Amino acid sequence: MRAFRASLLRFADDASAVFDEDGLLVVGPDAQGRRVVRAAGSYQALAGNFPGVAVEHLPCRIIAPGFIDLHIHFPQLDVIGSPAPGLLPWLENYTFPHESKFSDEAYAGELATFFVDELLRHGVTSALTFATSHPSSVNALMTEAQGRGMRMIAGKVLQDRHSPDGVRDQTEQSLVDTEALIQRWHGNGRLGYAITPRFAPSCTEAQLRGAGELAARYPDVWIQSHVAENLDEIAWARELFPASRSYLSIYDDFGLMRERAIYAHCIHFDDEDRALMRSTGAAAAVSPTSNLFLGSGFFDYEGARRIGFKHGLASDVGGGTSFSPFHTMLAAYYVGREGQTKPGVSLSPQNLWWQHTAGAAQALGLDGVVGNLQPGCEADFIVIDPKATPLLARKTAQAANLDELLFSLIVLGDDRAIERAVIAG
Repeated sequence: MRAFRASLLRFADDASAVFDEDGLLVVGPDAQGRRVVRAAGSYQALAGNFPGVAVEHLPCRIIAPGFIDLHIHFPQLDVIGSPAPGLLPWLENYTFPHESKFSDEAYAGELATFFVDELLRHGVTSALTFATSHPSSVNALMTEAQGRGMRMIAGKVLQDRHSPDGVRDQTEQSLVDTEALIQRWHGNGRLGYAITPRFAPSCTEAQLRGAGELAARYPDVWIQSHVAENLDEIAWARELFPASRSYLSIYDDFGLMRERAIYAHCIHFDDEDRALMRSTGAAAAVSPTSNLFLGSGFFDYEGARRIGFKHGLASDVGGGTSFSPFHTMLAAYYVGREGQTKPGVSLSPQNLWWQHTAGAAQALGLDGVVGNLQPGCEADFIVIDPKATPLLARKTAQAANLDELLFSLIVLGDDRAIERAVIAG
């Protein structure tokens, strides 16, 4: 076993933050050999319980759960910051041409290494990730994540229509490839597979039907896609699937709404859509930097709270503008304050942090597995330096309570505040 002494942040079952100014985190193997949190709490209360265990002292540091990114595109590293008037032209002019390069295994491998490095540099220790339509892109990413011992969930994109040469796949072969990738990677160590229709307009009915059949055959895999992000996209989806009540209902009609189904954006919803999310157990990946950058709209936090469905935060790189969870949390704060159809929702610093850690884990069906530092959780954590920059040091030194401390980090923090990311202890 190993132990770490620092300030310690974790979350209670009611999503409130628990903070020990002088805390102790003890990690070690469980009965299955996983490296997990064995104890977490006050140093004074716990130190005597672990005689002989070496303690690494990290003064003036905060140990917190590793961040979870609920929606990110591994192939879009070089698409970040590309100018476009909206989502659909951005896909056509930048995203699809770049993704076509991932048929090259060597290229996919090089980008996978860079991608995982960036996640960890920003304190992201788990991610739900889109690859491209090429199986080689999934293999490259999973191989890299497995080498780091990371919990990574990813999937080959399904897109058999309305896509250019180089990224468009063939219906039957795409489903055969998806099943082969499930069998190779899902449950292999800390890896998981996600059935990944890019978005409904990019898939024929046959491909969506096949995806739903795979989801029924493999009930513990994840499902991920996009929905209700952009008004032009919504109109297009409704034209292509006129029998479905709404854009979201398309996925339900093909058996793709359930626990472990994560839909990015979920902006332009009505209450029936929100009720469908709640009743099926699906979750929203809220992507505020992407939505602001592409002018797509604002996630309705008031509606999500009123109806009650699961949601968590995501970078959505490369439509999103940063890997940094601090930037994502700050953008979500803006959206909560300014982007609501009813009076603004003030998202507390604790809730913002929860949405990117324990709340995201709950959305994934991994509550109590990752995203927290309670006993039994896998020991993925980050070491934060609250004095990483002169302005951050000045501001955090004046924090009178936990909310002020966390909000200072959200507003002023970036990758420089992440001193270290620890995977599986």
